[in-house]
Amino acid sequence: MKKLRFIFLSCAILMLNICALNAQWTQTSGPFGGTVQSLVSNGTNQFAGTYVGVFLSTNNGTSWTAVNNGLTNTNIRSLVVSGSNIFAGTFGSGAFLSTNNGTSWTSATSGITSPFVNAFAVSGSNIFAGTLGNGGGVFLSTNNGTSWTLVNNGLTNISVYGLAVSGTNLFAATLGGVFLSTNNGTSWTLSNTGIITFNIYCIKVLGTNIFAGTHGDGVYLSTNNGTSWTAVNSGLTTSTYVYEFAVSGNNLYIGTRTSGTFPGGVFMSTNNGTSWTAVNTGLTNPNVQTLTVTGSNLFAGTESGGVFLSTNNGTSWSEANSGLISTYVYAFAVSGTNLFAGTGGGGVFRSTDNTNWSAVNSGLYNKDVRTIYGLAVSGTNIFAGTWNGVFRSSNNGTSWDSVFTGMTSKYVQCIYASGTNIFAGTFGSGIFLTTNNGASWTQVNSGLTSTIVYALIASGTNIFAGTNDGMFLSTNNGTNWNTVNNGLTNTSIQALAVSGTNVFTGTYNGGIFLTTDNGTSWTAVSTGLTNTNVFAIAVSGTNLFAGTRLGMFLSTNNGTSWSDVSTGLTNNYIQSLTVFGSNLFAGTWGSGVWKRPISEMITSVKIISGEIPNSFNLRQNFPNPFNPSTSIKYDLPKNSFVKLIVFDELGREVKTLVNENQTAGTYEITFNGLLLPSGVYMYRLTTESFTQTKKMLLIK
Repeated sequence: MKKLRFIFLSCAILMLNICALNAQWTQTSGPFGGTVQSLVSNGTNQFAGTYVGVFLSTNNGTSWTAVNNGLTNTNIRSLVVSGSNIFAGTFGSGAFLSTNNGTSWTSATSGITSPFVNAFAVSGSNIFAGTLGNGGGVFLSTNNGTSWTLVNNGLTNISVYGLAVSGTNLFAATLGGVFLSTNNGTSWTLSNTGIITFNIYCIKVLGTNIFAGTHGDGVYLSTNNGTSWTAVNSGLTTSTYVYEFAVSGNNLYIGTRTSGTFPGGVFMSTNNGTSWTAVNTGLTNPNVQTLTVTGSNLFAGTESGGVFLSTNNGTSWSEANSGLISTYVYAFAVSGTNLFAGTGGGGVFRSTDNTNWSAVNSGLYNKDVRTIYGLAVSGTNIFAGTWNGVFRSSNNGTSWDSVFTGMTSKYVQCIYASGTNIFAGTFGSGIFLTTNNGASWTQVNSGLTSTIVYALIASGTNIFAGTNDGMFLSTNNGTNWNTVNNGLTNTSIQALAVSGTNVFTGTYNGGIFLTTDNGTSWTAVSTGLTNTNVFAIAVSGTNLFAGTRLGMFLSTNNGTSWSDVSTGLTNNYIQSLTVFGSNLFAGTWGSGVWKRPISEMITSVKIISGEIPNSFNLRQNFPNPFNPSTSIKYDLPKNSFVKLIVFDELGREVKTLVNENQTAGTYEITFNGLLLPSGVYMYRLTTESFTQTKKMLLIK
């Protein structure tokens, strides 16, 4: 029997590599899409560079997988293929190289003195990198990125956005115009004759023709290696902000961005730029950042909308985003068994199983649900606040109608439903109220001295409005407002939450404040909150959660103290929170939605003796072995900031039990290993002057 138990425990410990981290945050399967800054093809492999790393598709965009192992910076600005090598240029950490299709990456930035790599070009065994900022310009590697040399002689502008090779000629697109080198970058000359604007964002070679894309002045063509240029913009009637080129046979494509009221998208020319035709059917995001061609497939990477695929030369497009999770999730709403997420640029997504997401955007012609409190539910209606007004769905997001009659500002920052009253806070025009489900809106700003409103919430019959200049209170449904800032040392309000008679507010770099008297006075409650930029607050019973720029925090005592509960989050930039069922959901800046069982984060720590111990001491847990719970006691001879953390046998953090200031005394806490596999675990007590670790054994 002992032998069998030993074998069982050995197998369980080996399984820690797979199972130990179940007790943490997990990423849901979306919302999909996000901002794609670069696309490149390598045979049957397509790579997408995003703000959160590189994604790989081996099936023409049908599905994507993150391939970021070894990338210490995931803000990918550029990608290029050189033989069997793939180079990734980052914004802040130089260049990285993969020799195995993205399975792993190594730094390849030796000699690059600017960490901002915007562009690549390959010419035989030469690889060129275009960079930005101090120490920037063009760099050359002749040894597959092992080392780089600056080749800037004559390059009077070092903000390089694009590179292209034509025979022995190398062209650089910069914010100072087009430069040409005929000797692999040894020297450069300005080649701008005929170009009106010097803000060149991309450059492409098609046969003997060189094309330059500008920021605001469309496309230019040179047929003499850059000696002179001619504008070729016929048919380019909507957007002249050109960000990328792609070539497929005799077809030339450009990706453009929206400019004012003029939408962007993809344009095609079959006659070397003499004329252009918009090819945008099905391309629901008009801000095209990057393009690439592989075989008969044309891919477009967009800002916030992910990847789109055309198999018919741009005649029609379809989303190709499954698994591509780089979305910015700004808002949540719960309606029955449905969970909704509002994203920046990708619109609204719905989940019916807490894991998988589907876009529900029919009729939602503006997909910038770009506000932290941009979704609200009133009865059977769901309201979405966008940067182009309010939209309403009465069928769980299947279709949407615009409902913002009476609104003088369409920049909606927050939506809040209080009974039959629905309030909308805007950027620049204050607060609007509808009492007829959005059919008409009335401005309700009397007494509101700040018109930039970020958050709204009700506490009983009181309505609180958080603005960029403090807190306002209305006791009569917005008819008039009063300033209630007493005690608020930071008046840039980002978040609001109500727990019983307590109202909490999160601020920009000022932490969290609490009022128990309807805003008459506020008290700072941020002890243990290691990041004070609070974007979202959620309440579950007596538990309070705060989402910050650097992680998730929990308070079980009305904000008196906070502990970090971020274990497992690979993206700690939390934009939004909601409680749905037994889970807490977190919307991140660039990595979609994550979830974690609330019970997993809640521990009950209590002082069992106020008598002052003689020394620090971490006691052995009891019972030990245990299944699934055990108690841990420890002694504090003086007031201390205490951390009590559980690790697995490989030293990986499993759970933070305590992370707060505590007064002197003896404490007891219960650790629950219900979701963990059998095995040996360590628990460590750390204060400013004391550290002690002990082992415990979980047997199931």
